[in-house]
Amino acid sequence: MGDVLHALPAVTALRVALPSAEIAWVLEPRWSALLRADSAAANAERTVAMPVVSRIFLAAAKRWSRAPLAPRTLGEIRILAREMRREKYDLAIDLQGAVRSGFIARLARPGRLVGEESPREPIARHLFDQRVATKGVHVVEQALEVTSAAVGIALPMVAPFLPIDVDAERWRDNVVSNTRYVVINPGAGWGAKRWPADRYAQVARALAERGCQVFINASAEEAELGNTVAVASGGSARLLVCSIGELTSLLRRASLFVGGDTGPLHLAAALQRPCVGIYGPTDPVRNGPFGTASRVLRHPESKRDHSRRDETEAGLMTISSENVVAAADDLLFETETRS
Repeated sequence: MGDVLHALPAVTALRVALPSAEIAWVLEPRWSALLRADSAAANAERTVAMPVVSRIFLAAAKRWSRAPLAPRTLGEIRILAREMRREKYDLAIDLQGAVRSGFIARLARPGRLVGEESPREPIARHLFDQRVATKGVHVVEQALEVTSAAVGIALPMVAPFLPIDVDAERWRDNVVSNTRYVVINPGAGWGAKRWPADRYAQVARALAERGCQVFINASAEEAELGNTVAVASGGSARLLVCSIGELTSLLRRASLFVGGDTGPLHLAAALQRPCVGIYGPTDPVRNGPFGTASRVLRHPESKRDHSRRDETEAGLMTISSENVVAAADDLLFETETRS
């Protein structure tokens, strides 16, 4: 989810600069709602429900990697390759910088494949026809540099376009009863990034005392964690197990987002909502909330480490609920004063 959202500003800038271009995106099926609303027709092109791309190709790459030689995997790869090649794309840009994303881009047989000089997975650079040396520190800035070099246009940084799902907007309006509401996201990609549930509950109680309606977002896989926070909050927060479209609609009008380095945080930032980021083993300079008002909390001794450890990182444990509430107060005051 984060990879799609970090690439989206660059692709939005490309769309603005080349409004008639045929732009397709290959991504995992579960993230397609970041580009096309679930309520939109599959062939919806260039509407508010699908504002950036002309076409979406779905690639279940994670599932494929678990059974690369299975007949189903090989059959789906052949179909994807055939559909992409049929379009005869002039250019492919790999903004993920992984071997599998570069491999999938190669399947399209584009006129040219462009990627970063120093991609996330170094071996991936050998798949690129053109390698772009980037200067930006944040991954959003790097994606814009790669895309600009690929098309030969100095693209400006713009706020990304996200689809508007009419069904999800209606759902949000039925759920929200307070114009001042906060979304808390206790989940994380792995345990080392996960701040304790009881501290999220303390934050929820404090924000409810300040007159905010508080929602806890959780995916279906993290519903148990979300429920733990809701119960510990003593009724101060309501658990919502949201679809991507529902979460987008919910965040679009939120007064504040609170959470760790996860996809929902980057979605809130893409929607330009104020964010309190609670960071540990990942570097907010590279992966922090981008393009929005934010407060990032991170212990100075936390080290960048993407190892999938289960135990919460030691530096993350030094961040108290009082620290987070103070950051939330600052942001709420700042944004409400400005408005």
